[in-house]
Amino acid sequence: MTAASPTPTTVALWRDWRGWPETLANLWRRSLRFRTITITLVLTSLAIFITSLTMALVIQNNLFESRRDEVLYDALSAVDQAQKTLDSAEVSDDPSALRALWGDVQDAIPRAASSSLIAAFPIDEPPVGTGVRGFTTGGLSGDLLSAGLRGRVVALPDRQAWQSVALPMEDGSVSPGIIVGQQLIVPEVGAFEVYIAYDLADSERTLQFVQSTLWTAGLILIAIIAGISWIVLRLVSKPIIEAAETSARLAAGDLAVRLPVHGEDELATLARSFNAMADSIESQIKELGELSLVQQRFVSDVSHELRTPLTTIRLAADMLNDQREHFDTTTNRTTELLHTQVQRFETLLSDLLEISRYDAGSVQLELEATSLTDLAEDIVDQMRPLADGHGSELRLVAPGGYSPVDMDPRRVRRVLRNLIGNAIEHGEGRPVVVTVDSNQHAVAVGVRDFGLGMTPTHAERVFDRFWRADPSRQRTIGGTGLGLSIALGDARLHGGTLAVWSELAVGTNFVLTVPRHPGELNGSSPVPLEPQETLADVSRATQPIQLTELRQLYFTESIPPGEEDHS
Repeated sequence: MTAASPTPTTVALWRDWRGWPETLANLWRRSLRFRTITITLVLTSLAIFITSLTMALVIQNNLFESRRDEVLYDALSAVDQAQKTLDSAEVSDDPSALRALWGDVQDAIPRAASSSLIAAFPIDEPPVGTGVRGFTTGGLSGDLLSAGLRGRVVALPDRQAWQSVALPMEDGSVSPGIIVGQQLIVPEVGAFEVYIAYDLADSERTLQFVQSTLWTAGLILIAIIAGISWIVLRLVSKPIIEAAETSARLAAGDLAVRLPVHGEDELATLARSFNAMADSIESQIKELGELSLVQQRFVSDVSHELRTPLTTIRLAADMLNDQREHFDTTTNRTTELLHTQVQRFETLLSDLLEISRYDAGSVQLELEATSLTDLAEDIVDQMRPLADGHGSELRLVAPGGYSPVDMDPRRVRRVLRNLIGNAIEHGEGRPVVVTVDSNQHAVAVGVRDFGLGMTPTHAERVFDRFWRADPSRQRTIGGTGLGLSIALGDARLHGGTLAVWSELAVGTNFVLTVPRHPGELNGSSPVPLEPQETLADVSRATQPIQLTELRQLYFTESIPPGEEDHS
């Protein structure tokens, strides 16, 4: 058995520390659990830090004050006992007895005090011959005594004075301490400054132990709160995550998915409500699907059934139209209108049948290796008389698209015929430019007019069935309102796209893009959707751009001799 190793993504994440801020920002935006736990831990840590710091300061102050009061009482007791000894002794004028008494005081003060660090200094110069001098025990030197402390002791004979100091230790380190000073009156000699130093190292160790215990308990408490928060959030967020995943699956079309229901709490109520909503949506979608199938079948059946009588009517209309010159003016016009509307009715039936095939998913391509440029040239030639009738000029620009690509030429012809027809109808008599180009991924054709244009809202609905930007505007070419919907279906059937750009008073540009190989498109279209040329740029050309000229310009070497004029 081999040990499991961390995934490459995890290892890369830990190594690439510069990406941590972005990763944490993404987690903050996308994960409710991470955000809640982070906020809980931050606020909890802040509260525990403030509480521990406050407790540590309070304990430190109380411990110091307690120890200070203790050493003050201890020093006062020791000096008072020494003062009683001096007051009760009878030394008269005997210097030797005075020296012996002073020696007893030097021994009594360390015994009475809990510290051996003692120093005594005369305030005034003792009388000559008494033999009483100052002394120090335990290594307490006058260098540790500040001038302020000594001044307070001298100025206040009936009170104690104290000061916090750093006491030097034998190993060279220092320890916190307190020096307590007060006066001691020696008979026949005068007043002395007596100082007793107390080491507070034991209190410092106690304080450090208490503080470390507080901080350790705080960290443990934070870890416990983090674990509890994780468990609680998991219990609460897990049903929410399941609801989100179930909603996504339901939106993706899995109508049978449901949420599990546990208990009688709020989450269980949410799950039951969600399941009821899903049941309602499923039943409604099934009803709509059945209605859609009925509608598709109805359209298909009606279209098929109408073909037989329509064929008879069309034959009769053609016969009448052929003989209309022998009719009077009113009958002649009526016959012409009948012939035109029968043709439009036949086109509408064909489009309805095609739409019903798309709805039923029964459309198939008949692929052939076809040059999109040749296809566009044929359609331009076919539509040129219609353009001349509307006062528009058709121009073909083909820097690419000559190599054959597998496509259904019948459907692509239908798309181009529809796009060019719409451009002529809405071009307001201005030029219509058809651009064909290609790259390594796709071939594309763009149909650009300089007519009325559309608003962005209208451009979004231009592929809707039977939709017109201006309902009051009549179709002059006899369209059915289904052409662009079918054209979009043809483009998607090829794995390509049909996009539109339009701007009011500037014009419209449709771009059909077909991939060179079956499948999804890779990369951008060779024909830009938003055109760069303006009407003034197009109007500078006095003659339409001919495909023959482009072939001679770009493909002179590939054209066999003698065929230059027969392209």
